[in-house]
Amino acid sequence: MHLPYQRGPLHDLPDTPEAYDAVLADVTGQALARMTPEGSLEHPDAHDDIGDTSLGITSLLALAWQRGRDPRLPEAVRRSLAFHLRERVYREDNPGYPNLRFTNSGLPYARYVLEAGAHPIGDWPSTAWALLQAVNVLDAGDGLLDDEQRGELREVAHGYWRRLTEATFFNPQQAGNQAIGCVVGGLMLARHLPDGQGSSVRARALSLYADEIRAHRVRDRGALLPPEHGGAYDNNYGPISLSFLAQAHRVSAERIFAEDGDTLARYIDARLTSGGYDNGGPRYSEQHSGFESVLGLRYFGARIGADLGRYRGDTRWGRHAVQRDGRIDGHFAFMLVWQIQDPTRWHRTPSTAPARHQLRSGTVSVAFDSRMTPSLIEAGGTYHLPAAVRRRHGFGPVTDGFLLCRPMGEVRVADVRADGLAAKLVTKPVVGRDHVLRHVRSLYVTDGTSLWVTVAVERLDGAPYLLSGMPYAADDGDRVRRTAEGQVTSAGGLRLTHPTGSGPDHFDARSELTQEQAAFALAADPRGYGNPDEGWHHLVSSSALEAEPAPGAPEGLHVFAVRYGPGAAFAPVFEPASKEGADGFVVRTEAFTAVVGAVAGDSRGEPSLTLHR
Repeated sequence: MHLPYQRGPLHDLPDTPEAYDAVLADVTGQALARMTPEGSLEHPDAHDDIGDTSLGITSLLALAWQRGRDPRLPEAVRRSLAFHLRERVYREDNPGYPNLRFTNSGLPYARYVLEAGAHPIGDWPSTAWALLQAVNVLDAGDGLLDDEQRGELREVAHGYWRRLTEATFFNPQQAGNQAIGCVVGGLMLARHLPDGQGSSVRARALSLYADEIRAHRVRDRGALLPPEHGGAYDNNYGPISLSFLAQAHRVSAERIFAEDGDTLARYIDARLTSGGYDNGGPRYSEQHSGFESVLGLRYFGARIGADLGRYRGDTRWGRHAVQRDGRIDGHFAFMLVWQIQDPTRWHRTPSTAPARHQLRSGTVSVAFDSRMTPSLIEAGGTYHLPAAVRRRHGFGPVTDGFLLCRPMGEVRVADVRADGLAAKLVTKPVVGRDHVLRHVRSLYVTDGTSLWVTVAVERLDGAPYLLSGMPYAADDGDRVRRTAEGQVTSAGGLRLTHPTGSGPDHFDARSELTQEQAAFALAADPRGYGNPDEGWHHLVSSSALEAEPAPGAPEGLHVFAVRYGPGAAFAPVFEPASKEGADGFVVRTEAFTAVVGAVAGDSRGEPSLTLHR
């Protein structure tokens, strides 16, 4: 079974001017065939996310005319704009809307659902999107709109801005992408207003970003990020926020947007696998966006020198939003306008700078969470998620059913590259049920094809094993499919176990249930509103790879050794690093020799690692 949203890398979509002209020609053909006598360009099956959609297609037609001067388009633009101004601009408060600062303002807004009171909670982002569609029409309106229509649209757009920033609470859904989008709308609108009004709107937009978005950033994996639906990052909306930051920088040239975009881009680069797979988020787990992410990934990928275009998007939305029949929907049309206008090209080579929260080379990658525990391992075309045992999640030694991966003190990291190898040594103090402080030293080494993981810890009682992840998905090239198998070898015994319990809190990788579906089933609120990250943390058990200790470990240590991906016979040899009996050790495999220093580290307490073929 293929994951429905994890499809092709976004940089595989052609982005030449000719390719975009072909996209706009297709949009034009669909729009002219669809337009109703009233001038509506809405998809006939659309029910929600609808208040801005006709205007969105109008903006695409205006851009198409600007680029190609198709004589059919001026009349279509004027008729469809008249429809929006006449039928989709609401001024009476929507019954039941909970986020007003004052009532009966008379300021215009766009509805998420057209029926009064049917689902008013989505009106704030729909109004922000309508503002963005409106300013794009104004930008492309020279030669298309007469003074009266242009003036009315400008007045409505200004009203949208005031509704979003005066009549309602700002960012009521605590969604970073919506909030930054609103700021972008203000920055673009300011260019169309008289000097006094324009400078006031621009100043207000910048202050909202500084005080209501930037000041409330959330830290994850060492980066400060715009919060998304109550969490630090969502793999659908995070790249959309990056696109809004790109547009904010393009239209304002303010350094703050470039700096924050660079930070978010480096964070995305660190959490993405080489194959572009990612999962996790407070709103969605695997529902990646498509064209909405292109602008940000391309713009900031070029800025930071990283191949962010490997990000797998929903290529059914590769160019623009569509409905179930595959036909165009105007939702998010502003992103297609901006990516067509932006001349940045994809940066297609990986960043070579070591990143604390990632090890990546060739087709192998390890993304680490804030605790420096792997959040995702990719090797041999298989993606491994952290496994769960007795409600504890991660990768690490297990003794008496207790997973030793939560740090109890400072986590130290050393990065080494030598002889075509890339390695990361993570030294983590942990405490088990017995309250004894131990040090888990995890060595990750890759040649770009396989990944070797060696984990050493002070000798444990009982029958310890290494929780080595859960094979979850495999790369088919242009698609990602579910799997419960992976190419994994252990120096000790290795077993793939599956949960004996039933229900959504016991995740069996052999089932058709996806990680996202299971996470939503365990979340506190309905799908689309609940926090799947939080739900997934309620998992009791999962399928898991369990590795026995490797033979021949130095005295006083348990050592576990696992190889992910292809390779010859795997029989690593271990020995003390010195005759004096210090707790450093040497590991020799078929591909490399590594010397792992003592737990105490160097004079500054930093871990020591040397590596060679």
